[in-house]
This record gives sequence, structure tokens and C-alpha cells, in this order.
Amino acid sequence: MSEKENPTPHGWWSEPHQRPRRSYISTGSAIGLAVVAGLVGSVFGNFPEISSLVQHRVNLVSSSSSIERAPDSVAGIAQRVLPSVVSISTRSSSGSGTGSGFVIDSSGFILTNNHVVENAALGGGSITVTLNGGSTFPATILGRDASYDLAVIKISATNLPALEFGDSDAIQVGDAVIAIGSPLGLSGTVTSGIISAKNRAVTTGGSNGESSFMNALQTDAAINPGNSGGPLVDATGAVVGVTSAIASLGASVGSQSGSIGLGFAIPINQARKTAAQLIKNGKATYPIIGISLDTSFTGIGALVGDFPQSVRAGGPAQKAGIKAGDVITVFDGKTIHNSDELIVAIRAKSVGDIVKLSYLRKEVTHEVSITLVAAP
Repeated sequence: MSEKENPTPHGWWSEPHQRPRRSYISTGSAIGLAVVAGLVGSVFGNFPEISSLVQHRVNLVSSSSSIERAPDSVAGIAQRVLPSVVSISTRSSSGSGTGSGFVIDSSGFILTNNHVVENAALGGGSITVTLNGGSTFPATILGRDASYDLAVIKISATNLPALEFGDSDAIQVGDAVIAIGSPLGLSGTVTSGIISAKNRAVTTGGSNGESSFMNALQTDAAINPGNSGGPLVDATGAVVGVTSAIASLGASVGSQSGSIGLGFAIPINQARKTAAQLIKNGKATYPIIGISLDTSFTGIGALVGDFPQSVRAGGPAQKAGIKAGDVITVFDGKTIHNSDELIVAIRAKSVGDIVKLSYLRKEVTHEVSITLVAAP
């Protein structure tokens, strides 16, 4: 509206100009108004601030400023990593399941845990991948390995944002980490914590009786069923581990329990080697020294079983002079407390590595060098 159309603007505190009208007030009303006026005057007299507010127009100002989040903050890292994290659901004759994974190549290669897709692989079931944006794709298994609990699956998609690999050997206890995945089917869940310990010997069992051994990173970032296969990233957003297992005190949901601050991840340096083998060959190999261990041994160290073929003929251990009944106490400078620790320490190495180990025979310690070979 132009000024000519409304030559006399008025605020909410005034009335439009009108012809004066006479008003009549009864005596009782006049007394009531006088009392009210007196009370109001008394209030304004005692509280000059209120009087000031009434006499002046108040403008309420709303702020439009936004919070600035640094690129290395949890929010900043999550924003960069989330587009590369996927949810995985499986269906087979033995039931359904959920898990997580992350893109390792823009052409649709996704890394996850073997136990996430194992039932679908064994039961001829289906695997569905849901991207962070909500798009879904059927997936096929390129390769899986129960010994390391890793699998690579593929979807028909391109230009996907792939995550950067970090260095799990360089990360230190106390470093900040973030876990991202789909716990209990809640996709895109972000939790944070620190690296609580390194080189934890963790053994998990698969549904078909195969065991997985990992030289794990321990974290207190909340990890729950469904997080399996998701990335554990460092303060730069680079992947340092593949979340795989949790320690629990008891069952709470569907025979699985929730986080108690003891989560474990497969170091990415190991996962990267295994993933490359799975993509290239459809299967992965792991190093061995050619012995079978007595897992019932309760003493300190790993006992070489005293039964036929416990020392593989022509294997590295036999060539080094190790015999049944020997107790391996040190491997590559690390003290060995039990059989699981030795298996994990061996599998953390690569085929062709030369390592020193110590063993005890009739209370005499011997030290030898062994070249690791691939498992048959």
C-alpha cells in the first residue's frame, strides 16, 4: 500500500481519528476505576523498570546464528563417514539377520563381517544392502573367510563414496575413535570412545562351527548387535578397524546382550590384506607354522599336542625342531599365555614372514626362527 492510500498510519498504541463521542460512567464504576488506577500507579511507582517497558516499544530479537562444527569434531567426522556406511539385511531358510558394512571401492565393493552374511551364504539366501540415503540393492558375495571373520560383497552401483584406510598399527591406546553402524537395525548410529587396548586375543565362533581369531583393537565406543561389519574410524575419519564382537555379562535381547563398554574390532591392516585376497581370489589364506595345539592345556604357554600328526611333516615347525609336547612361550617377542594367543599372533602376520619363537622342553628354553607358510 502506498502512502497516498494510507496517509495517516497508526500504531497499536493509538486509535484512528474519529468524531468525539460522549461516554457516561456510573458512580460505582468510577470508584472501581479509581481504585484500579491507584493500584496501577502504585505498581509503576515502585517498579520503574516496568514503567519503562510500558512506555517504550519492546522488540524481541531472534538469533539466526548456527553452530560451527569443526571438521575434526565427532559431528564433522560423522558427516563425512556416514554416506559410506551401509546396512545389510539377510534372509535364508535359517532366518533373517542384520549387520553393517562400508564401501571400500566406489564401484560397489563393500567390506563386512563373515558372520553377517554367513547364513545367507550357507542357506542359499538373499542379501540386501541399504545405502545411507535409503536406496536398496541386492548384493552378491565375492568372497568370505571365517578364520578372520571378513567378507566382501558387491552391489550394482557406481560413484559410491569409499572410505579411506588408516593405519591400525600406528593408532595408540587412548586415541579417539568413532563407531558407525546399524545396531538393532537402527541405521546410521554414531557412537564415540577411545582405543582401550591393542592386540587383544579374541576368538569368536561361527554358526557352522568355524572359529575366528583376531588380534583385536578394544574400544569403549558403544557397539551392539547389528554394528558388526561397520567401520571404526580415527580422529581423521580413516578406518582403523572393522567392528566385530562385544564382551557381555548376560543375554538381554534375543540371546544377545548390549554394550558394556567392551567392544572389539579387526585391525584394518589385517582386514585390508584379507579383503584384497577375497576380491582377487574369492578366498583368503592365513599363515601357519604347522602344528596342532592342545587347547585343554591350563599352564602358561601353548602346548603342542601329543598326538599323531600334531607336528605337520615338512612344515616350518618340524624343520625348526619343534616336537609334540613342547610348550611355546614367546612368539615374535610377545609372551604367549595360552593357545588362542599363539593362533592370533600367528594370523596377525603374513605368509612368508620370518619370526623368532621360544619353546620349553623339559624345563629347557630353546629359541628358533620360523618362516610362516600359507594354510592348505
